[in-house]
Amino acid sequence: MTGRPTLAVVGATGAVGTVMLRLLSQRADVWGEIRLIASARSAGRKLTVRGVEVEVTALTEDAFDGVDLALFDVPAQVAAAWAPVAAARGAVVVDNSGAFRADAGVPLVVPEVNPHALRSRPRGIVASPDSATLTMIVAVGALHAEYGLRELVVSTYQAASGAGRAGVDALRTQLALVAGTELGTRPGDLRRAVGDATGPFPEPVALNVVPWTGPPTADGWSAQELAVREETRRILGLPALPVAVTCVQVPVVTTHSMTVHARFQREVALDGAREILATAPGVVLCDDPAAGEFPTPADVVDTDPAWVGRLRRALDDPAALEFFVCGDNLRKGAALNCVQIAELLAGPAAGEPAGAAGRG
Repeated sequence: MTGRPTLAVVGATGAVGTVMLRLLSQRADVWGEIRLIASARSAGRKLTVRGVEVEVTALTEDAFDGVDLALFDVPAQVAAAWAPVAAARGAVVVDNSGAFRADAGVPLVVPEVNPHALRSRPRGIVASPDSATLTMIVAVGALHAEYGLRELVVSTYQAASGAGRAGVDALRTQLALVAGTELGTRPGDLRRAVGDATGPFPEPVALNVVPWTGPPTADGWSAQELAVREETRRILGLPALPVAVTCVQVPVVTTHSMTVHARFQREVALDGAREILATAPGVVLCDDPAAGEFPTPADVVDTDPAWVGRLRRALDDPAALEFFVCGDNLRKGAALNCVQIAELLAGPAAGEPAGAAGRG
């Protein structure tokens, strides 16, 4: 590879792809050519990146010729089929789907936590974690580096955009249906009013919370709950870490939130924990409840960091912390983490140039 690397954005017309293009226009320009790739029905559209209109091309094998790095934001089945094609053409793929997150031959990377994992990528593919995992993992990782994580119990409060545009459309439709009504005061009245307009959710989300996200698995767990558990273990390098997760859908458009109970190997000093979080890259500590200062999705949306508040030591365990964390699921929870990985691969932090190191 000579000069600046060529980048492809696959799924450029989607919700996360749109955020990727905005980030590429806002961050330091380390790229040469940027190609925009999408399905055949989107080919020919023109999108703006770095202030220049770029025509979208169809997803084909030839589209990856000369590409050094490829950001994939497509459904898992599409990524599973096409990421190996891009890698075979010489590109290093950074994939945002769930297709490769559990693959032992594909590193699962959060640049603030485990950038060293990028050194070995035998398939030429790097995976980015689920948006729920990314909401809390930077903060948890910073605390783990100091205190040694022993156990994790979390609940997620997930935004509708985590289910894509269909989720956002469903929420907005439901909000229009319930606005100005007395719905939510009788059993079943909300469900009857919404009818079949639940979209990708099993129940109405307007005026409601739904304690379920993702496909079902054995013993009452959802696939997303198990994914957060396994991804946390992989990223932190703690394969036996006890992790319990409950995923909840809430009527928020964008930005996931989580409550976290983290138990450590030794006693935690609250002032020390505050200092760690206040200085950790990718984390903002916003924690003065008496003054009404704590993160909420409405304040955090369209920002990059994980915002932490309600930090306190557990009442019954001096080695445990409780806190609340919010993160924009379309930025750090998806697009930003992929862009950060690509930037590491494009520069000396990843060892050798991406175009020369497709197999690590």
